[in-house]
Amino acid sequence: MTGREGGTGRYARPVPTIGDTSSAAQRREDPAGWAMGEDVTEALAAVVAGRRDIRRFRPDPVPEELLTAVLEAGHRAPSVGHSQPWRFVVVTDPATRDRAAAMADRCRAQQAAHLSSERAARMLDLKLEGLREAPVGVVVACDRRVPAGGVLGRATYPDADLWSCATAVENMWLTARAHGLGMGWVTLFEPDELADLLALPDGVVTLGWLCLGWPDERPPSPGLERAAWSRRAPLEEVVVRERWPADEGEPARPVSHLRGPQPERLVGATDAADELLSPPESLGVLDRALSRVLAVGAGDVVGGTLVLAGADHPVTSLGVSAYPSETTHDVLSATVAGSSLGAATAAGAGLAVVAVDAGVAAPVRGAHDARPAGVPGDLATADAMSDTDVADLLAAGREIGRSAGSRGLVCLGEVGVGNTTVAAALACALLDLEPQDAVGLGAGSDAAMVARKREVVASALARAAGERDPLRLLAALGGPEIALLTGVTLGAAAAGAPVVLDGLAGSLPGLVASRLEPAAQAYLLAGHVSRERAHALVLRELGLEPLLALRLRSGEGVGACLAASLVLQGLAVRRVAARTR
Repeated sequence: MTGREGGTGRYARPVPTIGDTSSAAQRREDPAGWAMGEDVTEALAAVVAGRRDIRRFRPDPVPEELLTAVLEAGHRAPSVGHSQPWRFVVVTDPATRDRAAAMADRCRAQQAAHLSSERAARMLDLKLEGLREAPVGVVVACDRRVPAGGVLGRATYPDADLWSCATAVENMWLTARAHGLGMGWVTLFEPDELADLLALPDGVVTLGWLCLGWPDERPPSPGLERAAWSRRAPLEEVVVRERWPADEGEPARPVSHLRGPQPERLVGATDAADELLSPPESLGVLDRALSRVLAVGAGDVVGGTLVLAGADHPVTSLGVSAYPSETTHDVLSATVAGSSLGAATAAGAGLAVVAVDAGVAAPVRGAHDARPAGVPGDLATADAMSDTDVADLLAAGREIGRSAGSRGLVCLGEVGVGNTTVAAALACALLDLEPQDAVGLGAGSDAAMVARKREVVASALARAAGERDPLRLLAALGGPEIALLTGVTLGAAAAGAPVVLDGLAGSLPGLVASRLEPAAQAYLLAGHVSRERAHALVLRELGLEPLLALRLRSGEGVGACLAASLVLQGLAVRRVAARTR
């Protein structure tokens, strides 16, 4: 009979045409019946075990269909209240990737400064070049603009939307791995800064940056384990049964180590280094510098130029320097003659020298003339320069930088009695520092002079309070030589030449240049770290590791030239060292 099983009075179960077609009886008889089979579970286990945080990428493009597959996997993630709060920002523009890479370099250096020296060294050894190398960046953002109480499950766990986005990241990561793509998750960003870079509205927050591309490494084990950063804890150490145990047998607490260009060229540089008959990055920080030089296309470099700019500063009348202002003229004149300390060091490194008069009180015969037309101020009560003078100095510097950049490395050097006070004031304004955190001894100062320098810097900062425009800060607080060298940095970068920074006053041009044109950061090398208090902070802001730490106070580009000599030797080593097949 229709719908009956004989005369028992039992009817056939209506089976829905959509949704779950299983019955309670079927689920009771076969609890594991939903399994996808041994082949699927083994494949899933292999993908999970094979997931890696990739740091080196090939420049080859990611096919659009594979990018779509990765994004689709993210979009299939579970989400609290089915809110789907994730937004995937796909970034391929090299300029945006350059800016993101500079931001991450800076944050990496800042975090390393808070680690023990051994941990900091290991952290700095980790590659972040994937931000520039990987052809695709995906920033996973969480749209949190819906109040938590309006989403099922968030009223009690307000951050469940962020957890949902994290599951999207994992889905994307596993899918990328299954297709042979590499993915690296970079969270070394200030969240607000990354959001600003992508013009995200208020209430939309990022979970970091995912580098996506074909991997240029095939690591058999997780990278941080391989780098001896940490080990994977045994499962039994992280499983708690029923409730948190008493002190005896409590799971171990997480270990804290706190102490209180172009993608093709980037990849090509590491490709070439990998072919050497030597362990990878055996030259340490120098290897990183060499790869950066090669990445900007300067592989045939055998020399370079020291650009040494000099200027006098009215601030010396306020008693902030142990030397008379006439010393600036003497040093720049000796540079023209080839006998100053900076010029002699440059000669020893095989570098040419360009001496630039950027505002010495008495013009220096034989120096390149870039003297500003305006009357300089004393910093404490008046702007150091006019906006027009800054623009003219930048333009002159760009021209010099482009010319010098055609000859190889460009080393920055400066001379100017009193310019450690100028540099400290500018560093404070750019990095939001207090005078006591930036003002150092300079050359020959005593305690009373350091106190006067701090007072002058405090007065200068009060005048410039609230100003963020780097060009205005140059006018208000900077020295003419710093403005000129900022232009040199921008001009050299435009010519594809690496720029070797010097001390505090010789590194600020790199910082200002990067604020004006973020891609300039990729061309910078930190020659050394000096004893000036703010210098290490400037390099950290730039995300750069110094090649030398000799406690120099000389200025004049001496540290930059010594480091350039090291870089040139390193390039020569790479050219002649044995290769592997």
